[in-house]
Amino acid sequence: MNILILNSASLIYGSTKILITVVQEFRKKGHHVLVVVSEPGPLVDELEKMGIETKIIRLGIIRRKYVSVPGIFNRIWVMTKAFFALRKLVRQQKTDLIFSNTTAVLIGAIVARASGKRHIWHIHETIMKPVIICRIIAWLIRHCTEKAIVVSETVLQHWMRYVKDASKFALIYNGIDTAPFANKESAFRAEYGIGNGELLIGVIGMIHYLKGQDYFLQIAGIIAKEHPDARFVIVGDAFPGYEYLFKKLETLAAEENIQDRVIYTGYRTDIINVLNALDILVLPSVLPDSFPTVILEAMAAAKPVVATRQGGAIEMIIPGVTGLLIPIADPAAAAAEMQQLLRNGNLRAEMGMRARKHLAEAFSFESFSNKITSAI
Repeated sequence: MNILILNSASLIYGSTKILITVVQEFRKKGHHVLVVVSEPGPLVDELEKMGIETKIIRLGIIRRKYVSVPGIFNRIWVMTKAFFALRKLVRQQKTDLIFSNTTAVLIGAIVARASGKRHIWHIHETIMKPVIICRIIAWLIRHCTEKAIVVSETVLQHWMRYVKDASKFALIYNGIDTAPFANKESAFRAEYGIGNGELLIGVIGMIHYLKGQDYFLQIAGIIAKEHPDARFVIVGDAFPGYEYLFKKLETLAAEENIQDRVIYTGYRTDIINVLNALDILVLPSVLPDSFPTVILEAMAAAKPVVATRQGGAIEMIIPGVTGLLIPIADPAAAAAEMQQLLRNGNLRAEMGMRARKHLAEAFSFESFSNKITSAI
């Protein structure tokens, strides 16, 4: 089968990491895969290393910054050009299936309908507003999509409110290959001068106001007062258009009097190296995060995860067993719930081991691979 895959971003974060896995699994089944993204970047480099054919076509990706009259006209213009470029590509490649990754890619459903091709949509996120975008996506699912693969019950319930047709959806939990996590070595602490006896708490993910890095710093400010050996690390680059958030985070760290105890690493490709150095991973998202890949990675690394009580984290973490679920917008309560875990290294190790076991039982790579390849 000839599969045309459309992806929203060229950076390698959660949904894009899963896409790389999907591409690999499709290839193992003997399918020919061509991946189209809007701009060059780490994803293109990684795919080309794997021998995957890629093309750069501006796809008219939907972002919040385009929710204005000029922005809407810009997206219509870019998507119109993308439509004709993709239709030509579909004919040239004799495409059998168009596979869109994330709801930011609308054009795939439109091209599939116009070309009479099958369309599968891998949906990793919920969208709260603007509602008009939700309704457009729902229409495209109903009329232009054979199947929408959703990554969690949270995502399924959100889109069911708009689509109202369960037959359009398939729930497939993401899975990751745990083999690379067998390596427990890490040079991360030495790189940043962090002692082995210091408590290291980190957040990994794209810098975005929805991801809650500011909330993490508020919690960190409270933890720092009781744990003078604690250090905090923020791993990730800013989401395009949100670079100004770095300055806000630095200002907040100074207000919490922890500016000398916070490390900003920027984008890292060696996430296993980072996780191996951490004592606790925190996912401080302030709005529902559908099914965070970084939680799977932390589980594979046998690390306890502390996540806000929302989205896919509720489906992934067994509270008090494999990690903790903390409240949103209440840093004092969140820090209080973390105290036992912060004080007890044996408890952290036990939770981490239980998390790894839970990953194997509930979110195995084999299950994900079988279901995702069967879905097409």
